[in-house]
Amino acid sequence: MNTPADQHDESVMPEVPSRPGDARKPLEKLMSHLHGEGFCFMPGAELRANLAARDAAWDADWQRFAASWSDLDLDRYMADGGRYRRRRYATLSGAPSGAITLEPHQPHYQSLDYNRLNGGVARYFEPILDEVVSGPTLQAVIGYGFDIFANLHPAQHAHIEVHQFRIEARLDAAGRPTPEGIHRDGVDFVLVMMVRRENVESGTTETFDLQGNRLAAFTLTDPGDTALVDDQRAMHGVTPIQPRDPSRPAWRDVLVVTYRRKPAVS
Repeated sequence: MNTPADQHDESVMPEVPSRPGDARKPLEKLMSHLHGEGFCFMPGAELRANLAARDAAWDADWQRFAASWSDLDLDRYMADGGRYRRRRYATLSGAPSGAITLEPHQPHYQSLDYNRLNGGVARYFEPILDEVVSGPTLQAVIGYGFDIFANLHPAQHAHIEVHQFRIEARLDAAGRPTPEGIHRDGVDFVLVMMVRRENVESGTTETFDLQGNRLAAFTLTDPGDTALVDDQRAMHGVTPIQPRDPSRPAWRDVLVVTYRRKPAVS
């Protein structure tokens, strides 16, 4: 298990290694790890190589993609009264053919079984901007996650939900990336990708088996660092973040994409 050091705040996407495959984890090796452990940490270099294998120009709009986290709306559904989370949201459908289609905008819903803090209510968030959701970066990440979902659940249609999250922290108020605590999302597969950390300490991802036994802990620090979770086999959570320098703004930007099997449309 790789454990990156918590030391980078830059949102600049580093270059893909010059020799394709140097940092790439073959899909079959990744699937073996997911089947065995229920989760996987993928360093940004590996993710970038995998995305480049799908589309050499996948990161053509990375700067616009990353900058869009500065245009998120406050999440007003926080039952803990917190005002530290900003977000946008989109839903898509994936077909066994590999086709992925944007769905009409709709509310986000989780039952209280999976979200004891904010579940049980339809939550209406602003949509992800059209130029972001249709751009090559987000399309490549969604497509790569769908490749993994399709290996976990062959020949299945998927309901895909995409979340942009910014968690902010102040000296007097820590930011809580997972205020609901250790949880499952109530889906089949979860992809969490780091976009940017600015002036942040902690924010450690922890994974647990379904009995609550801790499996591993790692910190997403660099752009592209990714946690992959089989939501049917593992739970996850993220520790609160604090500002490293209390005099400066502090935030954690991540992309979360979830995939859930759905009945085929007749």
